[in-house]
Amino acid sequence: MGGPGGRPVAEGAKSVLWAVDLPDDGPSGGFFRDGRQLSW
Repeated sequence: MGGPGGRPVAEGAKSVLWAVDLPDDGPSGGFFRDGRQLSW
């Protein structure tokens, strides 16, 4: 968390807000970054 190479706060917050604003039938139980699911 933080340090060299980290994302600016505003940029990182966009992903958090995306998740907060998901509809009830939106995706769940996965790993996401920038609104896209990450492969596991």
